[in-house]
Amino acid sequence: MGHDEQGVDASRQRYHVVPRTLCFVRHGDEVLLLKGAPHKRIWANRFNGLGGHVEQGEDVLTSVMREVREEAGLEITDVRLAAVVHADAADPLLGILFFVFTGRAQHKDVVASPEGSLEWVPISALPAESMAPDLPILLPRVMALPEGAAPLFLAYSYDEHDQLVMRFAEPR
Repeated sequence: MGHDEQGVDASRQRYHVVPRTLCFVRHGDEVLLLKGAPHKRIWANRFNGLGGHVEQGEDVLTSVMREVREEAGLEITDVRLAAVVHADAADPLLGILFFVFTGRAQHKDVVASPEGSLEWVPISALPAESMAPDLPILLPRVMALPEGAAPLFLAYSYDEHDQLVMRFAEPR
């Protein structure tokens, strides 16, 4: 199959998504969270997992491994797809599709990142009030997935008060 057969030219005016990755790295009963630096455009001073944009020509697994390495200096193992989220970006032609992974760290030694401060947090004591708005709901569900479970599928939108609405697809 050549480039022409991908049909991109005919799709220029259709809805598109920006691919991103997000990873929750575990070590024992703790998860590594990144508190966004004050200068960040999104999630400044809020806890989130590690991740970012998928680069051109990169698969999502390579992307998440690269992002964790860049943001924390960690090489992770046992990397698993935990969720796929389609997020409304308030643009009729553009949205976000992010792939949520879990992984394990062999140690807790991290390298500082300009993205923000890294903190190992007990899964039983997540700082819900300081997290990105979806994390108090998403993170416990992702952490509770049994080994070999299918990933979660979600759609994010916003209501008339600009409040996040998270819709989980029902397993079939």
